[in-house]
Amino acid sequence: MRTTMLTAGVVVLAIAWVGPLPALARWSFSAHMTMHMAVVAVAAPFIALGVSAGRFDPVRTTPRLFLPIPASIAELLVVWAWHTPALHYAARHETWALVLEQSSFLAAGLFLWIAVLGGDGRAREPRRGAGVVALLFTSMHMTLLGALFALTPRPLYGHPAHGPADLSSLADQHLGGAIMLLVGGAAYLIGGLLLMVGLLRGYSLEGREVSS
Repeated sequence: MRTTMLTAGVVVLAIAWVGPLPALARWSFSAHMTMHMAVVAVAAPFIALGVSAGRFDPVRTTPRLFLPIPASIAELLVVWAWHTPALHYAARHETWALVLEQSSFLAAGLFLWIAVLGGDGRAREPRRGAGVVALLFTSMHMTLLGALFALTPRPLYGHPAHGPADLSSLADQHLGGAIMLLVGGAAYLIGGLLLMVGLLRGYSLEGREVSS
């Protein structure tokens, strides 16, 4: 199962980075956002599931370096920084900036998802509790940023209107915001809820063992 998850994550990365999206992202905000979501909300959790509880899980050897709450704050800083006008413009028009942006997205995404999903044994239970908070917090700020792009009445970036299907700059931005809302906000929300369910089940089983 871990091999399948790891393979799926690598395949998603290959599709996002080697396919047509990087070229489209120079002119389309929604294509750029699709790359972003594919990396942090799809590939990163798959790769984290592939390495968690295995011999390559860094949480097993250095758990203090992979704390869910600091990891969620680190991802917030990375994501919001790259959506400031200057850095976003550079990532849309300079290859080195796009490579740096996508690499930092992957690093921040893996940092958070591995911090949340990694570890094994009894040490995993308190990490799940912090992981619920971290993922729900990330879902909130992803939703907030996506809503900003989807609902703003004017373009936030000065790019020409070459979005998919000849969308205007504003319509392309609205589409990108919707992608962030649907994929980013939902992925972290679902992850947090699944962790919460697992945590509650663990407490329920412990209660049954104590009562018996």
